[in-house]
Amino acid sequence: MSSLPLDSPPAAAPRAKGWSLSPAMAPYVLISPFVILFAIFGLFPLVFSFYLAFQSWEPTAGLSTMKFVGLENFAFAITDEWFWKSLRNTAWLAFAAGVPQHVVSIPLAYFIHTSFKRTRNMAVGAYFLPYITSTVAISMMFGTLFSTDYGLINITLHAMSEWPGIGWMFPSHPIDWLNRAENVKPAISMVVFWRYVGFNTVLYLAALQTIPKDIYEAATMDGAGRWQQFWYITIPSLKPMIFFGVTLSVVGGLQLFEEPFILTGGRGGTDQAGMTTAMYMYRTAFEFNDFGTASALSWLLFVFVAVLTWLTNLAFKPRGGSH
Repeated sequence: MSSLPLDSPPAAAPRAKGWSLSPAMAPYVLISPFVILFAIFGLFPLVFSFYLAFQSWEPTAGLSTMKFVGLENFAFAITDEWFWKSLRNTAWLAFAAGVPQHVVSIPLAYFIHTSFKRTRNMAVGAYFLPYITSTVAISMMFGTLFSTDYGLINITLHAMSEWPGIGWMFPSHPIDWLNRAENVKPAISMVVFWRYVGFNTVLYLAALQTIPKDIYEAATMDGAGRWQQFWYITIPSLKPMIFFGVTLSVVGGLQLFEEPFILTGGRGGTDQAGMTTAMYMYRTAFEFNDFGTASALSWLLFVFVAVLTWLTNLAFKPRGGSH
């Protein structure tokens, strides 16, 4: 019986045949699913929309019917009175629903932060619930609440109108919220406010937890009251989060679609008072079958969003040099 020499090196293990991934290529392969999905569902629609904005196209006749029209779609959109009306409606709703969100969210978050201890998470969850609820369900629920004859809002206002002393501030007759042009936008703005005030409260509550308690303790030792602490410590410390929240409100407000679409039956309501730019863009594409103009509208809306975001950045930009 023969034996192997002890000083001979061990034989190398046979390499597995087939495809092998080099370490240098592994990161690119691992992120490739995201890149592929983003290219298909994010980048391609963006590029195709920009290309379509310069085309006249009948989608039911196929891609071969596309015809280059230059800036004609943009010229039509700029001179279209319905586009400007929808843009005014959008700006009105974004302002009326967006500003109260932050005016209410900041003191509300401060109240929860300073008053709730063990039940803070329950309070946060209750306020965040409208944000994660289906927009369709919310709009249908408010459609019932806004009912002229049996809606809870009109019943509550009528009851409040009978309060002694301050009853004159509330209407005693039912309000036709969704069928009169002057009431459509306030009704929509109330729904948008109700849905997003909890989201902003959670944002500010998270920011409040990053403020060192030592600052408040030092202010208390110096004799500062809660109002002074809120105004001179809390508000300046929340400025980065206020900028973030306001930017989200500006972008989201100018893209408002679901709430007015459902509450007005997809047509904008009486005298198109609730038709936002996103709704008009949808109707132009899928009802009027004009995808070229709809794409031009989307890019004009993008310009307005970019300009307002830039102005928001200027408004919150630190002044008096860098710190």
